Amino acid sequence: MDEVAIVILNYNGKSFLEQFLPSVLTHSEDCPVYVADNHSTDDSLALLEGKFPSVHLIRLAANFGYAGGYNVALTQIDATYLLLLNSDVEVSSGWLAPLVQRMKANPRIAACQPKIRAFKKPHLFEYAGGAGGYIDYLGYPFCRGRVFDTVEEDRQQYDDAREIFWATGACLLVRSDVFFRLGGFDPRFFAHMEEIDWCWRAKNAGYQIWYCPESTVYHVGGGTLHKSNPRKTFLNYRNSLAMLYKNLPTGHVFLNILIRLILDGISGVRLLLAGNWRDTLAILQAHFTFYSWLPYLRKQRNALADLRNNRITHPQIYPHSIIWQYFVKGRKTFRELLGGKEY
Repeated sequence: MDEVAIVILNYNGKSFLEQFLPSVLTHSEDCPVYVADNHSTDDSLALLEGKFPSVHLIRLAANFGYAGGYNVALTQIDATYLLLLNSDVEVSSGWLAPLVQRMKANPRIAACQPKIRAFKKPHLFEYAGGAGGYIDYLGYPFCRGRVFDTVEEDRQQYDDAREIFWATGACLLVRSDVFFRLGGFDPRFFAHMEEIDWCWRAKNAGYQIWYCPESTVYHVGGGTLHKSNPRKTFLNYRNSLAMLYKNLPTGHVFLNILIRLILDGISGVRLLLAGNWRDTLAILQAHFTFYSWLPYLRKQRNALADLRNNRITHPQIYPHSIIWQYFVKGRKTFRELLGGKEY
């Protein structure tokens, strides 16, 4: 068994592999590097076989998305720790060791992430992970360093290692035994929110999720689906509702989801008035898909009852609405949300 295996999930990402895989191989610290290919239709496989013969290639039979793709690929890898890395991430010397050391120092840590900065604007935090993920009580995700579309400059204001609520799937180190014990990612999510859903399960099971500022990577973001793509809107809205239904404690699920449905409707109207009717349609489709999933989600919720009831609340869940704080009160940064204080 290897101690650490680096696993990159690829789907038609030849250009990203060509650009960023060399940095991973150079700075992988003798760890095996795997590329799990989600049935790409570009020349990714030819590139890997011709230019990167040291990479272990896992060929998947179909495009299973981020969630299903990793679920299938990781069963074929024998390692204590699994580093899930997006293909559009640049790493540098010494990026991996602090993450592994953090996990070794505390067996209760199920997963951790580095500092994520923007590849194209490296002085800024990156949208997808920043300095660690949180959610509010309605399930809206945000990060230290990024709240909605406000992305902060990294001035070392978030350089303290700390427990967070979720770690980004762009660069995610997990304990393999815990990952599989908790069922892996929910394959129905396909992409988006699956890492938050898994981290919520891990926290309900008594594990911790951490941010490790001693490690920094640089993420392009939007490599597979740009944020303006209605497909991304659909996945985010559908998966967010599913995640809430599965993980919210008894007594909160009905009211919280009702409020979310109303806020989603308001969001859809705003998008329609702005001329983004495809996104409005995507939100409607997300809601109807969520309703059709309810029998499946009910089984999932029942299966997770013991975990959920053991861990009703978490300090990393923001007890207010970031919608209200951001759009009404004008609080645009993580520290402003807390009135200048920290969790």
